[in-house]
Amino acid sequence: MTQHDRAPLRILVVGCGNMGASHAQAYHEMDGFQICGLVSPGKSKDALNEALGGGYTLYGDYGEALEHTKPDAVCIATYPDTHETYAIAAFEAGCHVFIEKPLADTVEGALRVKEAAKASGKKLVVGYILRHHPSWMRFIVEARHLGGPLVMRMNLNQQSHGAMWDTHRNLMKSLSPIVDCGVHYIDVMCQMVAGVPTQVSAIGARLTDDIAESNYNYGQLQLRFSDGSVGWYEAGWGPMISETAYFVKDVIGPKGSVSIVAAEAQQDGKSDSVASHTKTERLRLHHAALDGTNEFLEPDEWISMEDEPDHQELCNREQAFFLKAIAEDLDLSNATDDAINSLRIAFACDESVRTGRVVQLPPMNV
Repeated sequence: MTQHDRAPLRILVVGCGNMGASHAQAYHEMDGFQICGLVSPGKSKDALNEALGGGYTLYGDYGEALEHTKPDAVCIATYPDTHETYAIAAFEAGCHVFIEKPLADTVEGALRVKEAAKASGKKLVVGYILRHHPSWMRFIVEARHLGGPLVMRMNLNQQSHGAMWDTHRNLMKSLSPIVDCGVHYIDVMCQMVAGVPTQVSAIGARLTDDIAESNYNYGQLQLRFSDGSVGWYEAGWGPMISETAYFVKDVIGPKGSVSIVAAEAQQDGKSDSVASHTKTERLRLHHAALDGTNEFLEPDEWISMEDEPDHQELCNREQAFFLKAIAEDLDLSNATDDAINSLRIAFACDESVRTGRVVQLPPMNV
């Protein structure tokens, strides 16, 4: 039986902010899903319901919504400190789960979610949106062609203000920027290199009194891999963050380099725009081969990404994959392990910030 022959999956959307709203829009438009409830403690569910044309049942409490609606699947797009308990409750209720990254706010919690998914026999999809982005997939492929070792340079700084600064401050109640955002780019680096991560070091700074003394809103991590590759990632959130060079996605290898060139996304005032974070526009591929006079044998190539999906389309593709995974009973164990591995590395970086020490990474045992 194909998905077209099945009744729509009844899905409960938990968390109605930026990502929850985008996923709800996808479910609203897809034949394979039927939203059975929108859940948030505040007014975001009312605004989302209105944006979707009204008519959906609204809940302020997740447990009540789960019990009342008895959904087939749950979309969890809440703050990270709720991810573990919400996901496990969904699996115990017999639901499939789509969950925004990170999988949990501890590695141990992520492992418990994995075990709950396994015990329930239901699907777990973690929202690693770049894995569904054709430009980023091409970026990874081109990086692999550069030989090894690789040097990977990435950042995503956000000059956040208004509602986005409220969101970032709430996120920092449970995680630092290099953990929350870093898992995406650590995952990308792990896909690019032939080796495995062996060592991390990181620095961080608290640039505002608007967050807890125990946290920091700027961080930079460095990774070493077993094949000699190295990578760094930088993330800063807040009204003081610079708009200059906030978007760097660059990989260098023995055979040349490949870079995401996103001139439009880097215009002033766009660093905290969710839509700009996945925008690539063009890839620049540089060939390092020289002739007898040490001049380049080939000019740089520009790979146009004019037809790339926007942020909403990427969310649509994530949910199409979620539907496919359920309908075709896909084995998602490797993807889950990758999500846990990137989280493990990010937390090791967080440990390095807090202790001032280099952290060795043993092989992952999941």
